[in-house]
Amino acid sequence: MADTIKIGIAGPKTGPVTRYGDMQFVGVTQAVKDINGRGGVVGRMLEAREYDDAADPKQAVAVANKVVNDGVKFVVGHVASSATHPAADIYEDEGVLMITPAATSPEITDRGHQLVFRTVGLDSDQGPVAGHYVADHVSPKTVAVLHDGQQYGEGLAASVHQTLERKGVKVALFEGVNAGDRDFALLVQKLKAIGADFVYWGGYHPELGLILRQAQEAGVQARFMAGEACANDSLSRIARSASEGLLVTAPKAFDTVAGNKAIADAIKAEGKDVTGPYVYPAYSAVELIAQAIEAVGSEDPESVAKALHEGTFKTPTGTLSFDGKGDLKDFSFLVHEWHFGKPRTEVSPR
Repeated sequence: MADTIKIGIAGPKTGPVTRYGDMQFVGVTQAVKDINGRGGVVGRMLEAREYDDAADPKQAVAVANKVVNDGVKFVVGHVASSATHPAADIYEDEGVLMITPAATSPEITDRGHQLVFRTVGLDSDQGPVAGHYVADHVSPKTVAVLHDGQQYGEGLAASVHQTLERKGVKVALFEGVNAGDRDFALLVQKLKAIGADFVYWGGYHPELGLILRQAQEAGVQARFMAGEACANDSLSRIARSASEGLLVTAPKAFDTVAGNKAIADAIKAEGKDVTGPYVYPAYSAVELIAQAIEAVGSEDPESVAKALHEGTFKTPTGTLSFDGKGDLKDFSFLVHEWHFGKPRTEVSPR
């Protein structure tokens, strides 16, 4: 028997969206420290092993195969839906249990896998939250819905588009851009030409930050909204004052929950940011693995997965239980208003 129980952390340590990987690595690392401080799991210490997938599908496949070859049986990750999707297939085939704290595409858990879970909600939940808020509380005249053409961004944008149309809000422009683009002059001109007063973005923060800044410089008078992947300070470093007033759908700010103060203080003491939307879902993923292993007294991934499907677990992100697909039975996305240089404020209707 190995001396430790290995848990892989798979996500971007390089590439344009390392900010999201940082959130996951911070959450998992702190959870491993805290659980080991309590004596570990079934009398053994947890050992975290980090893997860099650069949020790239091909690299994610290479990472998943390395995880298997390294004999790691439990993985927290991946982050990007496009990377998580192919990696999940490998883990399912090779008997590795995976919990993603960040990938929100419904397709990941729609394929009948039994070893794949997530501690975050789905785009099919998040999109309607955004769409209903826009229709009921913003009431824009001319709406544009944009996306980056990737699995997460396009799927989320499509969900918002469908919700708005069902609510009777006409979408004047539904258009994709290329991930990694930096010049959005033509797109900004289209927004001006149609007189867009509201823009929804499906995608990650690097492109949105540039779109916000370039739209502001061009005099576009529109309110913007995005998903949880844009709820981080890296957006403000790109967009600066143009990020003020951005609406974002994101999980509850778990770092502000009184019962999580010790975790937040420990992370802050390491000089790390505790506010990212994936920090606490990543922490909870480790807690779930640890509690399920304790419950069955075994590291067998199939037995642990069965315990997760059947059980209820108390974690820093709430009391969690899963449906047959590996999705949380109850997860809420809230609407927040983003502020430049200040904490976001929740604006969800009560």
